[in-house]
Amino acid sequence: QVQLAESGGGLVQTGGSLRLSCAASGRTFSRNYAMGWFRQAPGKEREFVAAIRRIGTTYYTDSLKGRFTISRDNVKNTVYLQMNSLKPEDTAVYYCAAKPDGGNYQLDPYDYWGQGTQVTVSS
Repeated sequence: QVQLAESGGGLVQTGGSLRLSCAASGRTFSRNYAMGWFRQAPGKEREFVAAIRRIGTTYYTDSLKGRFTISRDNVKNTVYLQMNSLKPEDTAVYYCAAKPDGGNYQLDPYDYWGQGTQVTVSS
């Protein structure tokens, strides 16, 4: 069984920063899994934010490049999302997810999901 647990969400003012963490347990990091971050704003569909392969290759949705940075620590079994220059439109529930390495990291379905962590950016 694989569990993913996000943390680090909260309330921040416009222009502020947050770092989200996703701790993985189980077989996720002992296998060749890619990790992704997604977000879902109220009334909107869930959208891809970023992904990182076990070897460190990263992928981002174009609109967030330069503000968000994904990283992972394979020893700690943790993935991070550093979010800078936050805007009210970044308000959403952020989810981490895992899928086997390969394919399309933005469009392919992910096998495992965390419960999500709320990020609220005040104007």
